[in-house]
Parts: sequence; structure tokens; C-alpha cells
Amino acid sequence: MQAEDMEVPIINNLNDNGDRQRPKGKDVFKDLQKESESSMESPNLEFEYGDTDVLTAELSELYSYTEEPEFALNRDYFEEDFRSHARDRRWIELKVEEQKTYVMRLLDALEVTDRDKRLKVARAILYLAQGVFDECDTDVDVLHWSRHNVFLLYDMGIFTALLELLTMEIDNNQACSSAVRKPAISLADSTELRVLLSIMYLMVETVRVQTEDDRPEWRAAREAFKNELGSPLYNGEPFALLLFTMVTKFCSMNAPHFPMKKVLLLLWKTILFTLGGFEELQEMNVRGRERLNLPPLPEDSIKVVRAMRAASPPASAMELIEQQQQQKRGRRSRRPLVKQDSLDTYNERDPFKNDDARDEEEDPEDTDSGIEGEVDPLDRDVIIQPPPPPPPLRPPTEKVNLPKGLPWAPKVREKDIEHFLETSRNKFIGFTLGNDTDTLVGLPRPIHESVKTLKQHKYVSIAEVQIQKEDELQQCPMTLGEEDVEDTPTEMLYLGMLPNLSQYVIALLKLLLAAAPTSKAKTDSINILADVLPEEMPITVLQSMKLGIDVNRHKEIIVKAISALLLLLLKHFKLNHIYQFEIVSQHLVFANCIPLILKFFNQNIMSYISAKNSICVLDFPHCVVHEMPELTAESLEAGDSNQFCWRNLFSCINLLRILNKLTKWKHSRTMMLVVFKSAPILKRALKVKQAMMQLYVLKLLKIQTKYLGRQWRKSNMKTMSAIYQKVRHRLNDDWAYGNDIDARPWDFQAEECALRESIEKFNSRRYDKNKNGEFAPVDNCLQSVLGQRVELPEDFHYSYEMWLEREVFSQPIQWEGLLQYGGQGAKGGM
Repeated sequence: MQAEDMEVPIINNLNDNGDRQRPKGKDVFKDLQKESESSMESPNLEFEYGDTDVLTAELSELYSYTEEPEFALNRDYFEEDFRSHARDRRWIELKVEEQKTYVMRLLDALEVTDRDKRLKVARAILYLAQGVFDECDTDVDVLHWSRHNVFLLYDMGIFTALLELLTMEIDNNQACSSAVRKPAISLADSTELRVLLSIMYLMVETVRVQTEDDRPEWRAAREAFKNELGSPLYNGEPFALLLFTMVTKFCSMNAPHFPMKKVLLLLWKTILFTLGGFEELQEMNVRGRERLNLPPLPEDSIKVVRAMRAASPPASAMELIEQQQQQKRGRRSRRPLVKQDSLDTYNERDPFKNDDARDEEEDPEDTDSGIEGEVDPLDRDVIIQPPPPPPPLRPPTEKVNLPKGLPWAPKVREKDIEHFLETSRNKFIGFTLGNDTDTLVGLPRPIHESVKTLKQHKYVSIAEVQIQKEDELQQCPMTLGEEDVEDTPTEMLYLGMLPNLSQYVIALLKLLLAAAPTSKAKTDSINILADVLPEEMPITVLQSMKLGIDVNRHKEIIVKAISALLLLLLKHFKLNHIYQFEIVSQHLVFANCIPLILKFFNQNIMSYISAKNSICVLDFPHCVVHEMPELTAESLEAGDSNQFCWRNLFSCINLLRILNKLTKWKHSRTMMLVVFKSAPILKRALKVKQAMMQLYVLKLLKIQTKYLGRQWRKSNMKTMSAIYQKVRHRLNDDWAYGNDIDARPWDFQAEECALRESIEKFNSRRYDKNKNGEFAPVDNCLQSVLGQRVELPEDFHYSYEMWLEREVFSQPIQWEGLLQYGGQGAKGGM
């Protein structure tokens, strides 16, 4: 499958300037009023970004609401078998040795040939992994016994047995062909796979999460399980590759019954467990810099981001129109009700700040030409009066806490210093010295001070060191010798993914496109609802509402898993080797990842983040412990009381981080953001008052600011101020002015081809088995060549006489030709 096969998402409903087209007629005022209310009422979101949500939320998202009846089914199969083993006793009353004996019995029963009996045993094991909830009184008890049972199951070797069954189900061609022919696929088509994947997910997620009261043997089991999953122990490849194979098989329509949500969740948690999360990445980064003798990181990025405060969103068009009307009426003292944070304190306290509409946060396209800049002659004398002193933002007794400096230490690259010195030497001396950054002869004193300041903030990344080392290895492949590559889990995963990397990336993006809320249902698109649709479709309004919530929740969980998975892969590959990161990035770009993410954000992002697509009483483990209240249409419409949906905000931040990683320091990809008119889409995302999300939106706006034109920058000064205050400074980056845009032609193909060439050289040098073929010595001695042993097929001795007759005896030998050739060779050698 080629990247062209991916549907190119189109950013609809935008005008030529990249802003959402204004609806016509009476609706314009209503829409602007709604937009104004939503921006003014958006609260600060108390959201803490991390690797995952709380454990109960992660466990509940494994199950669809349509799977609820299967909890009782698992319990019934367990109790039916358990009674014959331990009569009148409960699981939680057994000693550990007795529990091990029973698990061993279940393990033996898994090897029966009868498919239905195997499924019953698997359901009994799933009930154990779910925490024998019928014997528990609270959610905490369920989680306690689930944890105890999962470590017991791992100790008894259940995971390996489940893996064999999973492999068998994946290769079940009969089930695949049956599913392909079916007009409608439901839960019943994936029963065995769902049970197996559920047990595996519970084992991976429970063992992965470390708690303070873990026993020593559990900690040892965690390390063993982590190494086992990350090593090529399963058919010579890591476990994650088996799950990637399931994803590609599903997306190629060969296995439409695969429960994709469970596969993606298990794949994400396996990668998270084996490679490590964000805090582990930070530690690995610190250790990697120490190994390369690089100076330590200027700050801990996780702590800096967590300490940030959200900014007030840019003013909406409704607020701007109201304000301009007030100005035309001459009521200068009244100000629009725009919430301000410390982010805008500087602007509000600046006595020289012009109060005119042109300096307010607005898009030029949102303002009619009759409103902007025009002053009514009758009001002119009012306008030119000096404005009254601004009222204090807080009572005088309360101290105003202004930010103490910028959150990030500035950074400078080596090439930035070289470029600065080259420009300075050309200006003051008239010639350059190449890459020399030490010689300052003939330059004035201020240039000396500038270079000193730049060198103080010079930052060398691990990626730059890796690129330099790779260039040296490519130039001197013989003298520098073999590179010693450590067999880390990341390295083994990359090695396994490399042959089919493009298929994996395209499959993940296809699933992301199908699950995005902005995607329209199409007959030829992938059906990702196979593991959520019941066998019998709903007949009542209540059942339809419940299924609708379930379907939306299902899609949100898929987006969450894919976004987290892609981000983890990019971050780990970048730390392992920059060219591993670059090849994944390039596959993502060629598969239209950039427009796809922009299409995702081209929606009412506040509605998506505050979506109520969950029914708390149906979430595991609540639904198996407490009595089920009667569901009504009103209770379903009300949803939960949470201020925001954790998984949706998590997904949005992940997608923004992926977009940042794809475009950082890539001029041609930055221009793609401009071409796809991402600025108004990203600016709308600033309405979400969450510091981390705003930071990554501002980063994306910063890299394209110089290409958006002077009018855009003038009309978006609050956004520019936010970029200045929240995003890291590059000391000689001209992002806010755009004076060098003419010197940067946009040649997408040339940049990507040069990058691809470097990647292919790296892969060929490190992973090609015949990498040293052109440098291997050639044996010219006739005796040694003829004396080498040649591997012959086993059945050769049966037919060697026929071979001799056909290939040797029946072939005429031109002796004269040989003599003549030999004579010429002798003459040439004299």
C-alpha cells in the first residue's frame, strides 16, 4: 500500500485567508454570541498530563458498554469449574499454594482441542484477572484481588499460553474469510480474540503500574515481564510486532473482525511498559548526555510545563465588535468583559498601549472594513481626549504577583553562532573564515559581547552528536571499524519494524482518520466498530442513546491510544538514534499526517474536550460491585459531572506534540502548516485554558509566524505576547519579524530527498547484512577458490550423474579458444 492510497483530509469551510467562513443572515450574530460566551466562560482546567489516566479509568476503557453482560458470563464459567475443585469455599479464602494448583489446572485445560471448552476456560481466567468481583464489596477490593491474581497468573506461565492461542486465532483463515463475507460484523465475531486480549491487557497494565506496597517478588516479576515483552522471544520478534501485524491485517480488510480498540490499547501499553514513559525518557536523556560528555539539560521540561499557568484565550469576534461599537459611541471607560491572566498583565498595565480596535486580538478577516480604523467625525473630539488612568486590576492592598522571568532557558545552536559571525565578518571586514567561531579579530567590541552571550547559551543536542558521528562513519567505513550497537528494547523494536514500517504507519493513520470526530462516514472506510456493535441492534430510544454514547467513547479511546503510541515511538526513536526518528517522521508526513491532525482540530475543540461520552455507573469496576440503577434518557443526557474529558484533552496534547515533532527545524513542513492554513485552526485551540496544550499550540504558531504577514502579526499581538512569554527563546531567531523569508525557497522534494538519502545510508550501513560487500577482499587464487566447500542440496547425490552428463560431458569444449585466450593473457602480462 502506498502513501497515496491514504485519503487526503481536506480542511473545509475556510476562506482564502484561512479563517472559518462567516455564516450569512441572522445566524451570524447568534454564532458570534455563542463563540463569545464560550471563550469568556472557559475555566482553567485542572488537568495533569501524564503517561496514563488513573488505573480505574484505564481498566474501564478496555470494555465497551455492550460487553457488560459478559462480566456475569465470566463469573458463571469460573464458579461452575471452581465448585468442582473447591466445594463450599471461596477463591479469596484459599491459600496461595491452593490457588496455584487451581491455576495449573486451568492452564492444562487451555490445551484442549475443543474450541468451546477453551473459551470457557479462558473466560474463567479472565474472571480471575478481573479480581473475582463477586467475592468483593468495594472497588478497592476488586483492584486488590485483580493485582494479586495477575501476578499469580504470570508466575504460572499463563501469558505464554495465551500468546500461543492468540497466534492461532490470528492465523485462523476460516474465521477471517467468514468475517470478510459477512455484511455486518458484531461482537460475536471476535469473542475469542476479545477474551484473550482482555486478559493480556489486564496483565500488562496491572504489572506495569508500580505501587509502594509491592512485594519483592512482584518487583522481580515486573522486571522479568518487561524484559520478556521487549525481547525477541516470540517467534524471534518482540511482542509489539505481533500486535502491529494485527493492525495491518485489519486495515488491509483481511481480518475485519479483529477488535481494534483492544489491540491498540494493548500495543500502546506494551510499548509504554517495555520502552518507558515520559519520566523514563527524561532520565534516559540525562544519562545519554552524560555518556556523550555533554553539559546537563538547562531544566527539567516536565517540571517547567507542570508549573505553567494557562493564559486567557484570545478575544472572540463578538467581543471585538461590541468593543468597537462602544468606542464609536465614545464610551471609553467601559471595557469588554475579557478575562485576563498574568499573561496579559503587561499589556493592561502599559500606559502607552493604544486602546484602538486595531491593537486588539482580532483577525483582519473577521472585521468589516467599515468598522476597523474609521472614526465618526462627531466623536472625534471624544477620541482625542487623553484616556483616564487605567483602574487597578486588583485592590491596592493586594500585591500583584508578576512572573519572575521566563520559564525556559534560551538555547543557541552552533550553526546560529556561525551564521551570526559570518554576517558580522562580511559587514565589518569583508571576508569570512568558514566555520571558525573563535577568531574575533577586527570585529567591534559589541560583537565580542554578543558572541560571548551566544556561547553561554549554546546547546548541543544528542541528535547533533549522532549526526556528526554518522557522517564520520560514512566517510571512513574501513578505518573507524564496526559500530557497537547496544541491544536496547527500542533498538530491537526498530529492527523488527523496519521492513514493514510504512505499512504500520499508514495503518495507524487510517485508524486515526476513521476515529476522528471530523470524519464523515463512508461506505469504503474502515469499520472500526466491529467490537462495539451488538448482535441485535437497539429497538428503544434508551438503547439507541446508550449505543451512541458507546460508539463515541469507542472512537475517543482509539484516538487516545494511537496518539499516545505514535508520540512514544517518535520520542524513543529520537533518543535511540535521530535517523530512526526521521524515517518514522517521514513516513508520517508522506501518509498525510499533518493535514490529518489539522483536520482533527478543525472542530469545536472545547466541545470535544468537554464531551460527556461516558456512563459512570457502567464503568468497570463500579458496574460489577454496585447495584445497577435504572438508566433513563435524562441521566444519559446529563453525563458525568467532570469539567473535562481526560482522554480527549490527553489526545489533543499528544497530537499537538506529534505535529511539533514533525515540523521542528523542517522548513518545508513548516510551509505545509502555512499552506494548509493552520493558523486560525490552531488559534481556536487556544480557547482551551490548559497550560500544556496552549504551549504546544503557541510553538506551532511561532514557527510559521514570519510567513503569515505583517497584518496578521499586528492583529494578533496578544498571541505574539503569549509566544514570547511561554515558548523557549532562540536568541537570534527572527520569528517575530520575518526579514529572511525571501532567502528561504520552499523546495519540499529536495529537502525530503536529501533527508531520505541520509536515512538510507544509515540503515544500509547499520542493518544491511551485505553492508561490507564492496569493501570485502576478493580471492584471486585458483586453488583456494576451487578448494572451497560448496553447500549442495541433500538430494544431489541421487542425480549428480545426470547433472555431470548434462552440464559437463555433453558440453563441447573449445580448446583452441582456450589456448588463444591464454596466449593473449600471456602477451598482456609480458
